[in-house]
Amino acid sequence: MGKENSRKNIVYLHCHDTGRYIQPYGYGAATPNLQKLAERGMAFRDLHCAAPSCSPSRAGLLTGMWAHSAGMLGLVNRGFELAHKECHLAYHVKKHGYTTILAGVQHVTRQRNGIAYDRILEIEGRSSVEMAGQALKALDETEGGPFFLDIGFSDTHRPFTRDDAVNPAYVRPPEPLPNTKETRQDMADFMAEAKRFDDAVGRLTAGIRERGWEENTIVLCTTDHGIAFPGMKCNLTRYGTGVFGILVCPSRIAPGKTSDALASQIDFFPTLCELAGIPVPDWVQGVSLLPVLTGLQEQVRQELYAEVSYHCNYEPQRMVRTKRWLYIRRYTQADTVYCADCDEGASKELLLAHGWQERRVDKEQLYDLVFDPLERDNIAGQAQYADVLGQMRTLLDTWQEQTQDPVLKGRIRDFTTNTQDGTVYVSDDKDVHTYDLWEREEQKEGYA
Repeated sequence: MGKENSRKNIVYLHCHDTGRYIQPYGYGAATPNLQKLAERGMAFRDLHCAAPSCSPSRAGLLTGMWAHSAGMLGLVNRGFELAHKECHLAYHVKKHGYTTILAGVQHVTRQRNGIAYDRILEIEGRSSVEMAGQALKALDETEGGPFFLDIGFSDTHRPFTRDDAVNPAYVRPPEPLPNTKETRQDMADFMAEAKRFDDAVGRLTAGIRERGWEENTIVLCTTDHGIAFPGMKCNLTRYGTGVFGILVCPSRIAPGKTSDALASQIDFFPTLCELAGIPVPDWVQGVSLLPVLTGLQEQVRQELYAEVSYHCNYEPQRMVRTKRWLYIRRYTQADTVYCADCDEGASKELLLAHGWQERRVDKEQLYDLVFDPLERDNIAGQAQYADVLGQMRTLLDTWQEQTQDPVLKGRIRDFTTNTQDGTVYVSDDKDVHTYDLWEREEQKEGYA
């Protein structure tokens, strides 16, 4: 077992495609260990990812930068890679005496060892609970000094594993979807996955407590983006960017707190640095949440941003969100749904059977978050909101210019420079059709 250290350990505990659909956020998924974790610290109720796509989201959190500033424009499994690896949190804490350990999902570089953690656990094929146990054994072997554990679970990522743990007869589907037999079963399968993730959280947190590390360990538990259902993951409404976020730091964060502060996951980098007592590097674009954690302020930012460039398709879009308004701008010539950016599943099949692929999507969208909390009624074309629309356009324009958003220069094409053979990789056979859609979109816009 590692020796005692004065600096706080950091555990970054994350999962795939979970959004906010867990027990501490009022949803029906039975996740008692996440509930207990939330009650030990603060749960953020209005937290958003920097990009509702796996690799860009994780890169934003782990560098403290917006996705394009970090140089992460698409998925690792499609050939992209984090450009500014030197800004990764693991490297920063390592400079300040931390032993760094990776277990499970990494997803910001194509090679698993693309970020040089001190130890990378080989745990392929293990269950999430077993993976948590392996991580604890690795922590036992650390030799003095604080540790940084980056442990990522694949639970709630499609395809779901059917085990009948949740009875679909008593399940409510996500808000944007019709309440049908198919969507209830789909959500029941998601909830069973969430329970497996919760079991792993329980194993890990119990192990930390049993070893006497609980009082000296910061725990950040979150997910990458919204759930993999139609209109959610890969979208810039709250269904895509809205994520759960639980932060525990005994002696610094009072237990049992929740916050309605508008927050981005890029804000966790400077927050973790301040909680751990290490410097915040110059490149960080996030804002520390410490004033919120300590009760000095209710808000630390007035607006936040998010983006999509590539997922399964090239679908460039950007958004700015305040507590009252959401503004989304799309940079593609297509005006229908990009169905390939939605993972395969029963809910997707249901919508496709009813013509989802022909549904129109507005290029410019404005939502009133007080009177339209479901973010469904686009008011961008209504004259009475012209002033608000102008203000939100200006906010987005300014952010894009200040951060040198590459979409301002036209079509983003540099994905080929991030691959070994000049092609975009396809993750598996079932995704070949999505690659075809990507090619057709390029042909439509005159780029292929």
